[in-house]
Amino acid sequence: MHLLIPFAGASSEPARQALATLELPNLARWLSRLSTPPVGDLAGDEDSFTPPHEHALARHLGWSGDDGHLPVAAWLARQDGVDPGTGIGLMTPTHWAVGTDQITLLDPDLLQLGEAESRELLAAVQPLFTSEGWTLHWGAATRWYAQHPSLARLRTASLDRVIGRNVDRWMPHDQAARLLRRLQSEVQMLLYQHPVNEAREARGALAVNSFWLSGCGAPPSGPAPTGQDGQGDLQVAAQLRTPALAGDWAAWCSAWREIDAQPMRALVDQANSQTESQPTAALTLCGERLARRYDAAPPSWWRTLSAPLRRTPAVRATLEAL
Repeated sequence: MHLLIPFAGASSEPARQALATLELPNLARWLSRLSTPPVGDLAGDEDSFTPPHEHALARHLGWSGDDGHLPVAAWLARQDGVDPGTGIGLMTPTHWAVGTDQITLLDPDLLQLGEAESRELLAAVQPLFTSEGWTLHWGAATRWYAQHPSLARLRTASLDRVIGRNVDRWMPHDQAARLLRRLQSEVQMLLYQHPVNEAREARGALAVNSFWLSGCGAPPSGPAPTGQDGQGDLQVAAQLRTPALAGDWAAWCSAWREIDAQPMRALVDQANSQTESQPTAALTLCGERLARRYDAAPPSWWRTLSAPLRRTPAVRATLEAL
């Protein structure tokens, strides 16, 4: 078992204050039995287009690609039954909130977009893309796909970097992105008075007024990991994502306690029962700047005797470092 926890740490002062009150006994147990220091750090900063948890997923799946070029869209498309071809991007229907000095992309989950609405909106914008040689596919209510060979080379920011932030900071500005920016403008004009949005606004729901393109990159080659989700032995605990992106640190702490009580406890129990001949149980913690992997050693008489002599990394310091 390899447990990956995105948004495990955050750098804002309110997040640090919340973290100071958080007790995670199973994570503390895990840190107390590490075989070695953390391995394979994936370092970056808050301005990188690809967040650490996507880099960690790429490493686990054996993908190649630098910042902003990991083929997340191709990976998701295959799970949705869409052939990624030679270039594909994840096209997420979104709501852009217009403020006095910036435009903020809201979490697409807030749309609560139904399948019928999603399909109707996709059909409405499709001619704008087909006229440019692009092909659109429907994968799920908030997962559309844009397909064109040029998308294999387009550097894009992950949706998880943009939610709740100024979109202009994360827009690609190179020559290859000019068409994308024009298509976004045309989609915004087309959806402004679309009947689906008029009906949504009449009932107090957010309008779908734009889209975000992400996850572009060359489709991964080679055999995929086994498992229904294509992740093999990797388990992703995603409960921290929504509260972290919303800045709801009380809910984030509650979600952390849930993770600690369930998958984190299961990981500790598995490590306690493993033998030296079995694969190493692993934990990867991801924050805004860093993904850090921790491997656990199987029990041994020497580790049992030396346990009182080893310094256990503090949970708070471990998460703040991310």
